[in-house]
Amino acid sequence: MENSKLTRLNKYLSQVGYCSRREADKLIDQGRVTINGKVPEMGTKVTSDDVVCVDGERINQPKEKHVYLAFNKPVGIVCTTAQNEKDNIIDYINYPKRIFPIGRLDKPSEGLIFLTSDGDIVNKILRARNNHEKEYVVKVNKLINPQFIKRMRNGIPILDTVTRKCEVEQISKYTFKIVLTQGLNRQIRRMCEYLGYEVVTLKRIRIMNVSLDVPVGKWRYLTEEELKVINTDVVDSSKTEEASIIETPKPKHQNTARKGSPRSKSKKRKDRRN
Repeated sequence: MENSKLTRLNKYLSQVGYCSRREADKLIDQGRVTINGKVPEMGTKVTSDDVVCVDGERINQPKEKHVYLAFNKPVGIVCTTAQNEKDNIIDYINYPKRIFPIGRLDKPSEGLIFLTSDGDIVNKILRARNNHEKEYVVKVNKLINPQFIKRMRNGIPILDTVTRKCEVEQISKYTFKIVLTQGLNRQIRRMCEYLGYEVVTLKRIRIMNVSLDVPVGKWRYLTEEELKVINTDVVDSSKTEEASIIETPKPKHQNTARKGSPRSKSKKRKDRRN
C-alpha cells in the first residue's frame, strides 16, 4: 500500500476526534491501543482498513464534521476532561459529541477558550512557536504605576526563564490589558506576583482572531470566516504532514450547561495556563 495512505497512529486518533496527539501517545505507551488485535510500537502507521481499538473498543473514522466552539468559561470551572473532577469543563458544557479544550484557563480565571472534536488542530494551535496572540483584561490589588507597565512589557523572570516582550496597556487605576504569545503555567499571575501585585480578576477576551462575545457560561460555534483565518494561521504549524482543513458545521442552538461527577485534585505541571 502507498505511503500516502498511511497515517501515524497518534495523528489518526486525533483526526477521528478521540483525543489529542499528546494523549494518544500516552495511551499507546500504556499499551491500551491495538491495531488489528496487536499492541503497536510508538510511531506505527495505520490505514483506513486497519482496526484500531482503545481499551478493546473500536475507534472508527467520524461520519460528522468536526465542531469548533468558543466558550466563555466561568470562574471555578476546570479545563480538564477528567471525569473525577466535579467542576470539569466537559460536564459543564454537556455537549452531545466528544470534545476537549484547546489549551487551558486556570480555575480562578474566566473568559474565552476553544473546544473541539478535532484533536489534530489542538497541537497546531498550542505550539508556542506559532506566536498566536491571547489577550487578557487583568485587575490587580494595588495602584498600577508606569514602572509596573514597563516591566511587564519587557519580560519577567519566572519558571527558570524570562517571559517574552509583550503588549501591555493600562486601562484604569487597577486594571490593564496584556497580549501574550506564550503560555507558561499561571503566567500572568506569576508575573504580577514577581512585581509585588496580586491578581484580583483575570479574563481572557481574545484568542488569535476570535474575540469574546458571549455571556459567561455560554458558547457558540466559530464562524466560517473565523475558521478560515485560523486555518490559514495554523497551516504552517504542521510539520511534514499537510495541515487539516477546518470546516464549520451547520448552526445549531446553544446547549444548556450543567455540572456533574466527584472531585479530585489535578496534577501540578507546566502546561498552557494563564
